[in-house]
Amino acid sequence: MSQRALGQAFDRCRSEGRAALIAYLAAGDPNPAVTVDLARAAVRGGADILELGIPFSDPLADGPIIRAAYARALASGTTVRAVLESVSAITAGERVPLVLMTSWNPILAYGSERFCDDAFAAGAAGVLVPDLLPEDAASFVVHAQSKGLDTVFLAAPGTSASRLAAAGRASTGFLYLISRRGVTGPDGGVGTELEVEVARARSACDAPIAVGFGVSTAEDAARVAACADGVIVGSAIIKEAASVFSAKSQVTHSAETIAEAADHVERLVETLLEGVVSVRKLEQNRT
Repeated sequence: MSQRALGQAFDRCRSEGRAALIAYLAAGDPNPAVTVDLARAAVRGGADILELGIPFSDPLADGPIIRAAYARALASGTTVRAVLESVSAITAGERVPLVLMTSWNPILAYGSERFCDDAFAAGAAGVLVPDLLPEDAASFVVHAQSKGLDTVFLAAPGTSASRLAAAGRASTGFLYLISRRGVTGPDGGVGTELEVEVARARSACDAPIAVGFGVSTAEDAARVAACADGVIVGSAIIKEAASVFSAKSQVTHSAETIAEAADHVERLVETLLEGVVSVRKLEQNRT
């Protein structure tokens, strides 16, 4: 993927008059090989960008769905190297840009420059480190971007104007705007001040604004798509796949079970995309 892969994805969606749909998966859940199948299913369903979480042991910003997914992934022996191998397998057959998300500790343990080198070599288009503040990230940003990786930083409701601007300046891929206070997951839905927070982010930075946390239905996706450049869905997708695996009493999941889980993911992403596109259709009907 080129350094402009994320920008090209947002440009294409903008030319179609809609927001981009970003599908998040926990890498290694239930094992790294299945991650490839689920990622491909999300692309078939219409995801414009993939976000792949590298599991770590203390995901403080995540709710029970992603926490459980990371626990399953770590129990299966998922490592940073295993995730990068999954990235290579995904990007070898898909042209959809992929963003890696993980805590700073696994990157430090792997070696930050080596991580950027290997992530780009595997085909990743960008990297998001939620617990790395933009003012502390200068050397990492420089190296990541020099290797061809876009960088993504977080902002939350109530983030100060100066911090919002710093996150925007450091984000070359997109700014990840958290829709509400709290942790990831469908409970609580999208934040009540979504539109205000998106407008505030736009006034502070030039990067595309993608919104996550609480987006689980087509209606949620439509609301976010009406004001943001990207719609991020994670817990709902992970929960959909996990519901299939948990219903099967198998030590090693069969090809049929994996195919069923992938089908569930594909159909959910299709439904979410319908929500995203419905905003465009609604505005076209008004003209």
